Amino acid sequence: MATITAAMVKELRETTGAGMMDCKKALMENDGNSEAAVDWLRTKGLSKAAKKAGRVAAEGLIGLAGHGTSGAVVEVNSETDFVARNEQFQAMVRQIAEQALDADSDMDKLGGMIFAGSDKTVTEYVQEMVGTIGENMSVRRTAGLSVGNGVVASYMHNAAAPGLGKIGVLVALESEGDSAKLAAFGKQLAMHIAATNPLALTREEIDPAVVERERSVFIEQARESGKPENIIEKMVEGRLRKFYEEVVLISQVFVIDGETRIEKAVEAAGKDAGAPVKLTGFVRFELGEGLEKRDEDFAAEVAAATGG
Repeated sequence: MATITAAMVKELRETTGAGMMDCKKALMENDGNSEAAVDWLRTKGLSKAAKKAGRVAAEGLIGLAGHGTSGAVVEVNSETDFVARNEQFQAMVRQIAEQALDADSDMDKLGGMIFAGSDKTVTEYVQEMVGTIGENMSVRRTAGLSVGNGVVASYMHNAAAPGLGKIGVLVALESEGDSAKLAAFGKQLAMHIAATNPLALTREEIDPAVVERERSVFIEQARESGKPENIIEKMVEGRLRKFYEEVVLISQVFVIDGETRIEKAVEAAGKDAGAPVKLTGFVRFELGEGLEKRDEDFAAEVAAATGG
C-alpha cells in the first residue's frame, strides 16, 4: 500500500473541503491515488468540491483588454501578492494584455512580439523585469475572442486597477443590434460567468471524460441507496440533468434575476437590442487556477490526522 503523507492529506483537503480524517481514509482506500480519492469522497457525500478540482493559489494578475469586437485576457504570475500592487508590474501586465489582442490566443506568438516601447520581445521584457523588480514572474496563458458584428464584453472581478485583477471574463455576442445594449448585457453575462464558473457554453462542448466521470460517481451514489438497476438508471439521468444545469452556461439560471435560464436571457437581449443575439463564446481566467502555493507548515493538524 502506498505511504499516505501529510502533504497528500493536506492537498486532498484543500481540493475537496472534506475533513482531515476523511481525506486520510479516502487516500488509504484508493492506495494514495488522489483523483480516485476525490471521487470516493464525492460518492460518500463528503466532498465539497463541485465542478472543478483545481487549487487556486498562484499570485500575480489577470489582465484584460478589448476594443469593441475583440478582446483578450492574459495571466501573468509572480511569487507574491505584493508584486501585484507594484505599478511597474501592473503597467507590464496591462501592456501585455493589449498586445495579446493580436496574438490569436497563441502563447508563442505573444511571447515573440516586440514589447511596446522597447527593443525586446515580450518574453525578454518579462525576464528583464524579473531583475528590476527582484521576483520571479512569467506569462502563463492567454486567450482571445472576436466577432464580426456585435461586441466582446468584459468584466474584471476583484480589480486591483482598471483592467487588472483576480478573475477576468470575456463574452462574445454576435449581433447587428444596438451596440450599447449589447455591451450592457454582455457585462452582466460576464459577471454571471465570473460568479458561476461554467465548464462549457453547451453540453456538446463538455469533455466526454468529465461527463463519464460524473456518471460513474452518480451510479455509485445511487447504488448505495439499494434501489434496483432500472430505478438507479433514472436517478443517474436525473442527476446528470442537474449537473448540466449547473455547469453548462446556456442552461444556468441567470444570477442577475435568479430565475431566467441564460438561453432565454440571450433571446430577450436580442429583442431589447433590436436584432437576434448569438452567444458565440466565453473565456474565464481565474488567477492561479490549477497552480499551487509553496507548502506551508500546518503540522499539528496534519500530523495528528496521519498518525505522526
